[in-house]
Amino acid sequence: MMHLLTSPEAWAALLTLTSLEIVLGIDNVIFLSVMVSRIPEKQAHRARQIGLALALVFRIILLSLLVWLIGLTAPVFSLSGYDFSWRDLILIGGGLFLIAKATHEIHAEVEADDGEGDRESGGRAFFWVIVQIIVIDIVFSLDSIITAIGMAQDIEIMIAAVVIACLIMYISSGPVSRFVAEHPTTKMLALAFLVLIGVALVADGFQFHIPRGYIYFAIAFSAAVEFFNVLAKRNRRKARNPSG
Repeated sequence: MMHLLTSPEAWAALLTLTSLEIVLGIDNVIFLSVMVSRIPEKQAHRARQIGLALALVFRIILLSLLVWLIGLTAPVFSLSGYDFSWRDLILIGGGLFLIAKATHEIHAEVEADDGEGDRESGGRAFFWVIVQIIVIDIVFSLDSIITAIGMAQDIEIMIAAVVIACLIMYISSGPVSRFVAEHPTTKMLALAFLVLIGVALVADGFQFHIPRGYIYFAIAFSAAVEFFNVLAKRNRRKARNPSG
């Protein structure tokens, strides 16, 4: 352990892997922000805490099961010339779930009569939000940890990177969730991102890798455009009502 603290290679690996884990965590934060927007703020705060705690727990558990996890990449059956592993099947299932959930939420947003009246309340709604967060946490954790295994050799570095990334996810999830809840157009954009991420997961499951850089660039560009759109709306509102 001590030799890692004095090794420049170990610090470089930690920095690189932490950056990658933070980028991969964007998917988790977007999904979490959209899911908690349909429940009251008090429950939403608890759901964020539970969701991110579970994301950290799942990642550390998967890291402790490295041999089993690597075995998930071994082919289990072939279909039409494609070899499918358990990892592929989990990514396909998770991607389809993400596409279906995002599509359902988009439909609910389009059909809603009142943007403020669509928040669900009660223990049942909170329970189903947590269940869905658990499902997608498992999928994102699997993708994240398999990436970590390919980039670092020491499990201490992997765990440190995952903990740092989850801490940053926790800090950013609150502001992101509030912003998504307050701006309906931003929520619709986040749902579109989830469809895009779901398609990428399904493609990965079929061994057709879409470079994540393209997806994250599209997300960053669209988010920047939406940010200026929200800023412009706010400035127009202030101009119409200087005293407000």
